[in-house]
Amino acid sequence: MTKISKTDAEWREQLTDLQYKVARQAHTEPPFTGIYWDTTTDGTYKCIGCGTPLFVSDTKFDAGCGWPSFWRALPGVVNERRDTSHGMIRTEILCAVCDSHLGHVFPDGPGPDGLRYCVNSASLSLEPVEPKLD
Repeated sequence: MTKISKTDAEWREQLTDLQYKVARQAHTEPPFTGIYWDTTTDGTYKCIGCGTPLFVSDTKFDAGCGWPSFWRALPGVVNERRDTSHGMIRTEILCAVCDSHLGHVFPDGPGPDGLRYCVNSASLSLEPVEPKLD
């Protein structure tokens, strides 16, 4: 994958204020407020910064935390780094292509790896699956 790099001005022009704060400044949207926290639409969740597919809807689950949660990311598209902000030790997740902040990953998920990717809606766009016509 080719890395995407933009100036701060380019990011500000592309993203809404909330998207910029979350994706570029690692803010967190309040729980139960994002557009995707309770969405059940089938589709692919993509990075708001570069459009890279990150998660698919069949790995999304209701973690009860107020943010979209997934038990698996698509292979090779999410990077991790240690986050010691706010007096906590967590694992931050970022888009591997444009370094947009997505959220955090925790070891309390339901999937086979036991992971919960807790993601800000503001870091995502949803591409719904087209309904199948008979």
